[in-house]
Amino acid sequence: MNAEGVIGKHGIQSIPESEWEADRHYTDQQKQELEARINNLPVTRTMYKVFTLITLGMVLDGFDVYLAGGVLGQLVQTGWSSITLNAAFISTTFIGLFIGSIITGFIGDWKGRQFAYQINLLIFGMASLASFFAPNMITLIILRGISGIGLGAEIVTGFALLGEFVPAGSRGKWVATLSFLANCTAPITTFVAYLIIPTVGWRWMFVIVGVLSILVWYFRRSLPESPRWYFSQGQFSKAEDVVKIFEKEAEEKYGDHYSKVNLKDKNQYNQIVHEHAPLSDLFSKNVLKKFILACLILAAINTATYTFVTWVPTLLVKKGITISHSLAFTTLMMIGAPIGAFIGRQTVDKIGRKWIIVGSFVMTAILGFAYAVQTNPITIMATGFFMTVFLYILMAVGLAIYVPELFLTPMRMRGNGLAQAFGRLFTIVSPYAVAWLLNNQGILSIFVIMGILLAAVAALTIIWGPETRQQILK
Repeated sequence: MNAEGVIGKHGIQSIPESEWEADRHYTDQQKQELEARINNLPVTRTMYKVFTLITLGMVLDGFDVYLAGGVLGQLVQTGWSSITLNAAFISTTFIGLFIGSIITGFIGDWKGRQFAYQINLLIFGMASLASFFAPNMITLIILRGISGIGLGAEIVTGFALLGEFVPAGSRGKWVATLSFLANCTAPITTFVAYLIIPTVGWRWMFVIVGVLSILVWYFRRSLPESPRWYFSQGQFSKAEDVVKIFEKEAEEKYGDHYSKVNLKDKNQYNQIVHEHAPLSDLFSKNVLKKFILACLILAAINTATYTFVTWVPTLLVKKGITISHSLAFTTLMMIGAPIGAFIGRQTVDKIGRKWIIVGSFVMTAILGFAYAVQTNPITIMATGFFMTVFLYILMAVGLAIYVPELFLTPMRMRGNGLAQAFGRLFTIVSPYAVAWLLNNQGILSIFVIMGILLAAVAALTIIWGPETRQQILK
């Protein structure tokens, strides 16, 4: 640890010499007690504030992702765009997500979670507002790439940051609740698109998300830094300052009862790694398998989810269903998103992460094939609904909870960010593959290839995947 700087509310700040000296003189016993307190932060109003601020950002992130399906269907029907340009729009979004995932991963581990979290909403909020004025599809595609940078940062930071605050025993439920609320935007967004796009036009979808993003960015400036990250950097006094906020609120609420519970919890010690972790550590013998598995899990989840969600309205239009009816069908299917995330929330701390992920991969592959061969509108909606349920169990448990838990605190943001970026590589290429398959081979070929990918990653998860249920983050 040196005295170069830390991240404060208003950006990079130098560490006072007295504070630096205090960090150097923390005894092993003081460090042990502090890490025990970090591992057992009480659930107080500040915890709920952290949860709320992160949730609002993730909800807007979801809204921005899911608006693409309805907008692209409308653009094809009106002739403003084409299948090929739509593929470029989706691919460019994921190029932005790829860039944002990498950048925020390095910044989050190097300069702090709060610093990395400050600018992403502003980036995609401003880009979304600018999209309202796009004169042509090429401009809209460029703005979508810029917006994707902010989206990528939000996804990487949000789930990992919440996991570093909440208690280990209930971490799965907290993070899955965040995923559940974020994924409630799937049916909400498609319903809003159903109301807005046919009446006042697709441009207003971008205005809604842009204005709300800037408002949330303003209120989120007070988000506290992760005490676990401070500790991992050797900034013990900073970590203790954050911990004291929670403890003071708990003492005010519970009085002596809290003190007794807290003293008991302090016996649960855990060594938080607080040394520099170079990028090469991701490729060390102990970490490499976890990193490869994280990359493949995210590649499979992202490819399956965004292929299905983004292309559903267009696929329905190709089947001869009008844009209005296709948006209504998509809205009904997307009700499965919050239901799937809620199922993940209720089961993740009971069953565990690994087998929920494996089972959901298998069921998604089977339902994808079934969806592709349906011709009746009712069976299309029913099959699409159940497929959406399992996709969003994967989003809640695999993407939101499991992958960040695979990495130690000093490398969590980089490991998660690089794995997310790898997953985005598939989604950058897949829109062009989907467009080609749709035009030349038909819908069935898309879901056959997707099913093979999901089955392969399920098998690898069985072989390599550790179970992280209720494990304290190191």
